[in-house]
Amino acid sequence: MTKEVVINVVNEFQKEFTLDELLERLIVIEKIDEGLKDVEEGKLTSHKDLKKEVKKWLK
Repeated sequence: MTKEVVINVVNEFQKEFTLDELLERLIVIEKIDEGLKDVEEGKLTSHKDLKKEVKKWLK
């Protein structure tokens, strides 16, 4: 994450906001960025494979 992203997020808020609101927004943005990077790198799990994994967890 860059300073520019943080500054833009802060500027999107109203005049007053809580630290929790800011941190929550930054964490969401970071997780989305990580997911997009995984997609670009081909780090994906198919729906079929995921269903197999979930069945293992439920046993």
